[in-house]
Amino acid sequence: MRFRFCGDLDCPDWVLAEISTLARISSVKMKLLCGQVIKDLLDDGIDYDKVAKLTSDAKFESGDIKASVAVLNFILSNAAKHDVDGESLSSELQQLGLPKEHTTGLCKSYEDKHAALQQKLKESSLRLGRLEAVNWRVDYTLSSSELKEMNEPTVQLKLHAQHPESGSTETTVVSVNADKFRVLLTELKQAQAIMNALQ
Repeated sequence: MRFRFCGDLDCPDWVLAEISTLARISSVKMKLLCGQVIKDLLDDGIDYDKVAKLTSDAKFESGDIKASVAVLNFILSNAAKHDVDGESLSSELQQLGLPKEHTTGLCKSYEDKHAALQQKLKESSLRLGRLEAVNWRVDYTLSSSELKEMNEPTVQLKLHAQHPESGSTETTVVSVNADKFRVLLTELKQAQAIMNALQ
């Protein structure tokens, strides 16, 4: 069976297995646990002491706690990623065996933070390095030890880009002959025209 929150694919086996673990805690504590997971997804951090207290009634071991947080993380982030509405998510989770009271609490928390989750996912997806500077120069080689007469221009590009993860600056040096530079310039102009058309 296909589920929208799984991107119209089958639900992973590990998620199915952990649905029964989630059913062991009360619906009120399920909603509070969802709140903690959503805070983590929004980079506000998760309070593991609070999570341990919420799951203590169900006598969760550390593995159960980690599995519950992981399955809620998967459900909430994928639902936001695939833009699933709360009603559809509730219906799909009930089909997987999560009690109605639990899905109501989960979906209420999800709907409250749906826009914020989607915004966070947009910010963290496709992170590219930022180009900080480009230096260039043209070298004209008259001759070399191999050939007496070359008369060939070469373009040397020095690109300074910021790494998306670490924020450090990386320098890349590229040397190309005149023909290859013309091809590069033409393709960059085509790419820029396509990007301008999309805006």
